[in-house]
Amino acid sequence: MDQGSAGDLQLKWELVGHGWARCHLADGSQTASLIASYCTDALADLVAATGELYGQQRSARFFFDAEPQELRWTLRTTDDAISVTTYKFPDVAVSPDLPDSDGTVMWQSTHPRSAFAHAVLEAAHTLLREHGEAGYRAKWVMHPFPLGLVQDLGRLHMRDDACGNPHDVPRT
Repeated sequence: MDQGSAGDLQLKWELVGHGWARCHLADGSQTASLIASYCTDALADLVAATGELYGQQRSARFFFDAEPQELRWTLRTTDDAISVTTYKFPDVAVSPDLPDSDGTVMWQSTHPRSAFAHAVLEAAHTLLREHGEAGYRAKWVMHPFPLGLVQDLGRLHMRDDACGNPHDVPRT
């Protein structure tokens, strides 16, 4: 598996309809489009899991409820790289008890932690600029925009990754 560079990774988050989101992933060799319902706080889970990898934790797992499918994410870090794998399971009601190996791999890529965190932050900032907190809540319904988690990840990213790009949360 190739380790992508910062410019290779693209992550785009879009709200599609009432209570649905699509997460587009692309790197130099593959693409994936993952759907999530508001039954899980998908964006908050992605941002929080990314932030967890700045401490002692070496892996993080979470899932998107795609009604009825489960889209499970695993993030594993070694040194300053994050290996991202997403798995698709047919039924979220039974899949939490299944090992990753029972799922179908939808996306697998490794990138520098700084590139992955930067892509997650850029996707969140773009979403906030586009919808604002009230607009996000109106479309996502059950969960507010994860402002505190985005701010925390931004601070960790700026502190530990020496990113030269600004990551101020846009004013809404």
